[in-house]
Amino acid sequence: MGTYSLADVQATRKRQDAWWTVYMVDPIACRLALVAANRTRLTPNAITAASMVLGLLAAVCFAAGQLAAGAIVFYFSFLVDCVDGKIARLKGTGTPFGVWLDFIGDRVREMCCAAGLAYGQYAATGNDGYILLGTAIAVLDLFRYVNAPQVARVREQVRERGGRRLRRSRSRWERRLRRRRVRSRLFSGIEFHAAVFVVAPLLGAWALAPATVAAAVLLLGYEARLVYRMWLFTRQVALRV
Repeated sequence: MGTYSLADVQATRKRQDAWWTVYMVDPIACRLALVAANRTRLTPNAITAASMVLGLLAAVCFAAGQLAAGAIVFYFSFLVDCVDGKIARLKGTGTPFGVWLDFIGDRVREMCCAAGLAYGQYAATGNDGYILLGTAIAVLDLFRYVNAPQVARVREQVRERGGRRLRRSRSRWERRLRRRRVRSRLFSGIEFHAAVFVVAPLLGAWALAPATVAAAVLLLGYEARLVYRMWLFTRQVALRV
């Protein structure tokens, strides 16, 4: 097994990432990846599988009404999920199947945790609203994963027809965030999951509904911004015709 340094692992981080990942996950994930790379023979796929198991365990905790335990286990599931990519990039062992497994693992974890939250709170209170809440979480999560690749696909088609990427000057605040590897869009899918599956359950059952509604509004705002920028992008070609 090779000997890697923390700097080697940190070099595998994404150039830009969600602030939740940059500040709340990566500092620990990089050190876990360092241990995994130097002291074990764990493959990225094995780490992804471990993340899936933790995600299912989080769903079980939520279903049993153990919100704080579910939140903690979900956090560690996401933490481990951030390790597999680092190991793959560090050792050059990533595969197309690994990309697929990572994607499916994320969806399984999030769908099961949404169902676990809904069932656990419905069983505890008999309130049908929690079923709607869990359904809304699942639908929003699926929507963002359908929307993003379709937006990218349309942009690629426009580029093939001669469209150019929209460029705009970045504010001092945005440049400062980029130097810290933080994306300027401060609320996306990762923050949505953190709010719904970590922060709200840690606060207690009373926070589930308001936190989910607030997170849903912010996520829809982000997705609407993606669609709006895509529309502006497509106008470049339309105006040339």
